[in-house]
Amino acid sequence: MIRRYGEAVRSGQHYRRRPGVYAVLLQGNQVLTTFQESPKPEFQLPGGGIDRGEHPIAALHREVMEETGWHIRIARRLGAFRRFCYMPEYEFWAEKVCSIYLAHPVRPICRPTEPGHSAVWLPVIEALDLLGNEGDRAFLARALHQPR
Repeated sequence: MIRRYGEAVRSGQHYRRRPGVYAVLLQGNQVLTTFQESPKPEFQLPGGGIDRGEHPIAALHREVMEETGWHIRIARRLGAFRRFCYMPEYEFWAEKVCSIYLAHPVRPICRPTEPGHSAVWLPVIEALDLLGNEGDRAFLARALHQPR
C-alpha cells in the first residue's frame, strides 16, 4: 500500500490518476528545489507527470531539466506516495502517484524552461519546512537518513 499525504479523498469526487516522478537532489547540506510561482507560490521537489508512453526515468530527466536546468544522475528509487488534489493548470481532480528518486545534480545546463519555475538551492533544514507538500518533506527527511 502506498502512503497518502495531504488532503483527504473527497467522497463522490472523481479523480484522474496522474503518475509522476520527482527527485531529491542533495549536494552537501543543500537541496535543489524548484520554486513554482502559480497557481500557488511554493517550493517543490523537481519533477512532474509522466507522459503517455514515456519511461519514468526519461520523464524525471526531462522534468528536472525543465524546472531547474540541471543535468542529474539518478542513484536509486526512494519510494512513492499518493496525493489527492485539484490541478488548476489541467482543470481536473487528480490522484497523484508520486515516485521519488534520490539523484545527484551533475551540472547546470540552462535556465529553467518551464514557465513560472526557478531553480533554488535551499539548506536542507529550511527545505524540511518550506517544501509545499507533506510528501515532499517526508521523502527529503527519508533521504537524509539513508547512505548517499
